[in-house]
Amino acid sequence: MDADLAFQLYGTRQAEPAPRLLKAGKLTAQLAGGNLRTIIYDGVEVLRAISYLVRDRDWGTYDPTLSNIAVGETEAGFTVAYTARCAGPDGTLLDISAAIEGTADGRLTFKGTAQSPAGFETNRCGFCILHPIVDVAGTAVMVEHVDGSIEDTELPDLIEPWQPFKDMRAITHTALPGVSVECRMEGDTFEMEDQRNWSDASYKTYVRPLALPWPYQIPANEPVNQQIVLTIADSRAISRNLVVSTENTGIIRLTPGVATGIMPAIGLLITPEEAKASLAALRQPDALKPQELLFHFDPSAGHDASVFTDFAEIAAIQTGTTTLEIAVPCQRPLDEELQEIATWMRTAYFVPDAIVVSPSVDRQSTPPGSRWPDCPPLEDVYAAAAKAFPGTRLGGGMLSYFTELNRKRVPSENLAFISHCTNPIVHAADDVSVMQTLEALPFITRSVRAIYGGKPYRIGPSTIPMRQNPYGSRTMDNLNGARIPMANRDPRHTGQFAAAFAAGYVASVLDAGVETLTLSALTGSFGFYAEKHEPVKEGGKRPLHAIVKGLAEIAGEKWQAITSSAPGKVLAFIVKTTGGGTVWIINLTAEKQSIETLHGRSSLAPFEVIHIAYVAGDAHMSSIRNAF
Repeated sequence: MDADLAFQLYGTRQAEPAPRLLKAGKLTAQLAGGNLRTIIYDGVEVLRAISYLVRDRDWGTYDPTLSNIAVGETEAGFTVAYTARCAGPDGTLLDISAAIEGTADGRLTFKGTAQSPAGFETNRCGFCILHPIVDVAGTAVMVEHVDGSIEDTELPDLIEPWQPFKDMRAITHTALPGVSVECRMEGDTFEMEDQRNWSDASYKTYVRPLALPWPYQIPANEPVNQQIVLTIADSRAISRNLVVSTENTGIIRLTPGVATGIMPAIGLLITPEEAKASLAALRQPDALKPQELLFHFDPSAGHDASVFTDFAEIAAIQTGTTTLEIAVPCQRPLDEELQEIATWMRTAYFVPDAIVVSPSVDRQSTPPGSRWPDCPPLEDVYAAAAKAFPGTRLGGGMLSYFTELNRKRVPSENLAFISHCTNPIVHAADDVSVMQTLEALPFITRSVRAIYGGKPYRIGPSTIPMRQNPYGSRTMDNLNGARIPMANRDPRHTGQFAAAFAAGYVASVLDAGVETLTLSALTGSFGFYAEKHEPVKEGGKRPLHAIVKGLAEIAGEKWQAITSSAPGKVLAFIVKTTGGGTVWIINLTAEKQSIETLHGRSSLAPFEVIHIAYVAGDAHMSSIRNAF
């Protein structure tokens, strides 16, 4: 891809290395960074990935240096071998040797050995296997445990807060009628977690149970050997590609669906650090007019009474509603803490329409097997908030992600609404994995509805960069604009990628009947306005601005679903207005896509978002960047 085009799309000229396609009969896999992804048999994805990963004490993923890479390919299959090195704190090193073999009879083996000359600290070292979720969630599997026992069960449909399977040696599922896929894990005890909790589009089977202590030390000069063996058994009388879709024709068909609903209100995040810049932006003649402003207040981050003067100035010019989210310290009596905040707000004449409260400590994850931190009962937190802010809508949930809400389910009887966030770069930050997180969103919203029923439901702020890390002591600095997990800055937020991601996010959660959706801040690294060295001139608007502006303009309108023949590539929905409407169409890929709608055929540029406006049967197409 041309470097200038890459800069426009991704906000960086740093290109992801193109994966190498490996073939062995009907089995194919992509080799990327020493790991395997998109493992396909006879046209169907059987595993999303097999990766050898090393995690640091903050659950960050090391990016090892690869060397001695050797790839062999014949008609019978393929082989891969390489060595890798991770550089840890205080000069510690971990050396890895890997060997991969795929054969035409449907067998794939991935061996890994890790060894450190002086010892190495890690939270996890070894294989992670990802099973896909689309058309796999809720289906039958057979689990073999380390003691040899066999369990016939199902992959969870609604998202499991804890590990669905433990003490695993192998898992077998059906990929196609007559085609079974066994994944066998050797060298340690494995268990599975439902990665949809974090909006990853996968079930992850990983090494070393979380009930064991972490971080832990790999002893000096003691090799750690593991092996993954994938065995595909095809019992069909005539083996042929049973997948026949319009994806193979090159034309993606979009047809009207049945589901309908109301477009959500659109919110924007305002933090104390960005309050003055946000006020200046909102005073501009062409300022975006969101239905909601979400103000963030965290005393543990040094926020005090002074921030409410800025918040009050912003609220005074907001034409829609306002909400204040409070990370309650819970270090003093609850009434004392919340009444103090209420007094500061009254003094500044800041009167939001709604309050969201959550104990500050609940933003940190409590993994399986860990001790829950000290925290007052949530019933007491909500009662103190109701007393401090009488007559104000009171919301609860988590200021972090669905994971924490699923694991610590809040008492919602006295809450006006439930809220949580998502983030797509918790575990992986490559372009494909980030966009694939959209597949998990319908499972998240369906799981929330299963827990909380018809309670009003808000999502956000949900952005590509991570604002807070529940799984470690910090978010990762990203001064070089790389694609790294848990980063507080992400170059793609500044490019067309973020625009497609945000529009795809909306299309993926419409079914949930979300009250308010917050996909961005107004200013700063999570906002709309370009800084130095971005695809847009400094001070100009990032591509995400046009999407959020357009969504704000159609908030409250009626939507109708559109069925895509390739939802992993193109999503769409209809917004109906008096006398006509618009069809929003989103290209989720870096490739040009050809589409066919009831209004004819067209094409989409990489990560392009367009709309088709129709009035009395007439139709025309234009770019959303020009239309809004």
